[in-house]
Amino acid sequence: MNTAVLRTELRLLRREPGALFWMLAFPTLLLVILGSIPAFHEHEAGLGGLRTIDVYVPVTVLLGLIVGGVQAMPQTLTGYREQGILRRMSTTPVRPAELLSAQLVVYAAAALASALTALLVGRLAFDVRLPGQPLGYALALVLAVLAALALGAVICALSRTTKIAAAIGSAVFFPAMFCAGVWLPVQAMPDVLARIVGWTPFGAAAEALDRAAAGDWPGGTHLGVMVAWTVLLTAAASRWFRWE
Repeated sequence: MNTAVLRTELRLLRREPGALFWMLAFPTLLLVILGSIPAFHEHEAGLGGLRTIDVYVPVTVLLGLIVGGVQAMPQTLTGYREQGILRRMSTTPVRPAELLSAQLVVYAAAALASALTALLVGRLAFDVRLPGQPLGYALALVLAVLAALALGAVICALSRTTKIAAAIGSAVFFPAMFCAGVWLPVQAMPDVLARIVGWTPFGAAAEALDRAAAGDWPGGTHLGVMVAWTVLLTAAASRWFRWE
């Protein structure tokens, strides 16, 4: 990877306070708001004895990567293509593929930074236990990031303009948040709905992160669902993506 391109993309992202807020600050801010609700600190039998705030930490971990993968990255890449930047780069030693790789690294790093912040705030502010199975948690988180970026690449591939990318991203964003458990944690969903949501990439990610947080290895089915979605979405993006 071209490190100069990577540094440039990092500098450009730092100049986007709106994107940084929604990716890095908003998930933790949501956690703080939820943590200020007294009822969320009571142990619930329906959640296996956990508190509501305990199950919302994995949700906020997923929220940052959903924002970055589904909304921020597609608009940035589509804007580059719309402005002819990718076409001009194809005539230079710096290939468009290097820019795409740098974008993936930048947004993956932002997603992981957001996840780490949510975990630390949950632990320090609300006494939420750190993941009992850290390796399993890390694996599930990485797979969730890859799935989000693959989905974002498909949105970019299907969008001719940044307005279209924003519209498609918004249409995907709200169902993705629902599947991740923003409005209702997956653990609290009715069994039939939870099984359906578990076959989506972010529903599977929520289940995997929850199991790892409790100290168990993530279920093979949930990990497999994320891998399958990542492979399928990556193949679709590769087929439909155009540099100009």
